[in-house]
Amino acid sequence: MVYRAMILAAGRGERMRPLTDSVPKPLLEAGGKPLIVWHIERLARAGFRELVINHAHFGAQIEVALGDGSRYGVSIRYSPEAEALETAGGIALALPLLGDRPFAVVNGDIFCDYDFACLPPLLEAMAADPAAPMAHLVLVDNPPHHPGGDFALAQGRVGAEGERLLTFSGIGVYRPELFAAIVPGEKAKLAPLLRRQMAAGRVGGEHFSGYWLDVGTPQRLDELDARLRSR
Repeated sequence: MVYRAMILAAGRGERMRPLTDSVPKPLLEAGGKPLIVWHIERLARAGFRELVINHAHFGAQIEVALGDGSRYGVSIRYSPEAEALETAGGIALALPLLGDRPFAVVNGDIFCDYDFACLPPLLEAMAADPAAPMAHLVLVDNPPHHPGGDFALAQGRVGAEGERLLTFSGIGVYRPELFAAIVPGEKAKLAPLLRRQMAAGRVGGEHFSGYWLDVGTPQRLDELDARLRSR
């Protein structure tokens, strides 16, 4: 089975300004390497050979910097957006590049120690069983800037409500049919799609307790840079 993953890289990065006034957020560096390259290299080590990257803000810079992916041992194809289409809208537009099997998606503006090698077995299980969940989410402990969390996790299933809410990490595995109702090119958020599937008990998940950071501000970028350089 060919494992495919999409890296979401179309966001404007308003909270990162002025750094993103001339550079797209995925190309900002930490530890001497662009944020998106950390993802590409780790996905490649985990067995992903076909990657799709969407872009909007300074997207041409991303294509020039990464090329066809061959230097990383992967094939990269791009899904340009005239304006950012939100998460689900971006994924829906890229479906022709992602194929008809389940695929992984990673937010381009996070950093974590999650082992992407955990994802291929999930992809295989979802492909083999039509009754398997429509999505699988990796959840993390709530960071200080998002104390309320997003979703609950109980017995391997993710729900919209619960005693303890965790934060969605930006790492997930999805069936393409989850996005089938979205008209290509229209803006659409991911959360409403997930909540509908949660109500039907069709969203699986796991709790990752290792290092995870939403690299959303210059201060957090500096924090990550210091962490990586001290290794």
